Amino acid sequence: LYSSLEWCELFLELSPLDLIDDNDFYKKLKNYKTNFIFHTFKRGFEFICSLVIFILFMPIIILFSILIFFQDGYPPFYSQKRTGLNNKVIKIFKIRSMQINSEKNGPQWSTNNDPRVTLIGKLIRKKRIDELPQLLSVVKGDLSLIGPRPERPEIDQTLESEIISYSKRYIVRPGITGWAQVNYPYGASIEDAKIKQSYDLYYVKNVSFILDLIIFLKTMKLVLNGKFSNPLI
Repeated sequence: LYSSLEWCELFLELSPLDLIDDNDFYKKLKNYKTNFIFHTFKRGFEFICSLVIFILFMPIIILFSILIFFQDGYPPFYSQKRTGLNNKVIKIFKIRSMQINSEKNGPQWSTNNDPRVTLIGKLIRKKRIDELPQLLSVVKGDLSLIGPRPERPEIDQTLESEIISYSKRYIVRPGITGWAQVNYPYGASIEDAKIKQSYDLYYVKNVSFILDLIIFLKTMKLVLNGKFSNPLI
């Protein structure tokens, strides 16, 4: 017989937060840190893979940065603080998809048909082209190709107060794509964040070469069909 948590992990491939009520679950999360061979191979593979992909797609990055410049001015890129491994604050870079000063009133989630997103921005978001500069963060070691998606520290503070053990997602290096991103649409609310946390904890607990490969292949499929590129609301 399976417990409710075991059934969800086996058949739904997520770890519902309201079913996690024992320390054994969190002890298993820590096993990730002790797997030196996995860490070393994953880091080496992602370094090479990210560098190659970045070089191959550099013409596309340059093309769309020029289009953004002509449509909405300078700068075509923007940087943003995110929470990284062990809650360390890191900086990531993207091709700008929103209008200049779109967050002059402070950080906020994007919404469906967000008026702040430019015409070119809608295109690069649909195909995840805006994410390509983050490959440099993988080369640097701040991000992984695959892992829980890093959030902005300001939003993390809100989510930590609403979601039990929210910071557990950062015991691994966050990634450009992850198990939550390939299984659930773009989140734009605390409820969405709770569901994504269930997927992220499942990933941290069950991380493996096979799971990373599955996420990579699912990500390629999403990029091709443009699925999950917009918020639910």
